[in-house]
Amino acid sequence: MMSILQFLGSPAGRWTRIVAGLILVLLAVVLGGWGWILAMLGAVFIAAGSFDFCLLAPLFGKPLQGPAFRKAFTS
Repeated sequence: MMSILQFLGSPAGRWTRIVAGLILVLLAVVLGGWGWILAMLGAVFIAAGSFDFCLLAPLFGKPLQGPAFRKAFTS
């Protein structure tokens, strides 16, 4: 699980979250109706990638913010 967290903290992981969020938002637009739930989830993914934080990190005792999160894995 730690390797997944390390990936999510990397630049590639951040871009993956942003792209996944955009896909969810586009899917929500296509589906309509209850698709707004997907749009909200997509917005969270976009925000997490854009503002450099990982929502899963506190569940594993790691800092939420990106720079501190990456530092926790190097020390």
